[in-house]
Amino acid sequence: MGSDSEVVVVDGPADATTWASDRLESLEARWSRFRADSDVSRLNRDAGHPVSVHVDTLHLIRTAVTAWRESGGAVNPTVLGAVVRAGYDASFETLRYRAAAPASALAMVACTDIVIDGDAVTLPAGTGFDPGGIGKGLAADLVVAELRDLGAAGVCVNLGGDIRVSGTGPGGGGWTVAVESPCGGRVLVDVGIADGAIATSTTARRRWRISGHDRHHLIDPATGEPSTSDLVQASALTSECWLAETYAKTVLLRGSARAFEVLPSDIPALAVRDDGAVLATDALRLHLGPSGMPGALAAVGTS
Repeated sequence: MGSDSEVVVVDGPADATTWASDRLESLEARWSRFRADSDVSRLNRDAGHPVSVHVDTLHLIRTAVTAWRESGGAVNPTVLGAVVRAGYDASFETLRYRAAAPASALAMVACTDIVIDGDAVTLPAGTGFDPGGIGKGLAADLVVAELRDLGAAGVCVNLGGDIRVSGTGPGGGGWTVAVESPCGGRVLVDVGIADGAIATSTTARRRWRISGHDRHHLIDPATGEPSTSDLVQASALTSECWLAETYAKTVLLRGSARAFEVLPSDIPALAVRDDGAVLATDALRLHLGPSGMPGALAAVGTS
């Protein structure tokens, strides 16, 4: 999934963290587009034909289609061709400077064209599936739920900034999650969560250069190009991590003028503009620690 993982288990089985590591590896093996034998790679190779996949992958496909609907199309898992054309055609840690962008003829389509029949999935011919952040969020949700079923009193799973918590925190109460500034090196806000998730999307990291120009991985489906929104980071807090990831990316792509318009009114969300201004929904303030909302940050340069 191209991310570091962190798992915290409170009063769980002795082998809980080993189990969690193995479970995350099994999801990575099925969902990575960089592994030739994964379900996702097989779906992409055989687009236009039904492919039998694991129940975990069926769950992923259904969740990604739901995210597409919930986001009004801002989160589109058939964005693979655009991601490749932006230069993200290999695992991120291998990306460096490039003289030219890779070619890809893969098209982006409406997710209603994805067919699920029993354990078989058919992608539309000429398209490709990229789990993106939805895969990370869903993986965090699954591991937390399964560890709780195994008897853990509390669990926190953090996959590259997509964080799901449940049950008792290490201090005996709920959980406090620090959201970092897009500039790095400082905490933007501390968010209290009893049981739920927070996810953050940003264009300030996971960047590379092609032909002397900065590129990043957050594709705007409206243009098929990396986002040019004036927001450089967005976070959302919901009951499930895949949904938090969906809302965070949707906010970021919409830009500051319309950032929170598509969110339900009770969703806590935060966004940072490229000039350092910090925006938030009223619902977020109920989850903030004593330090409250931060003042304006320094301008966030991303080019």
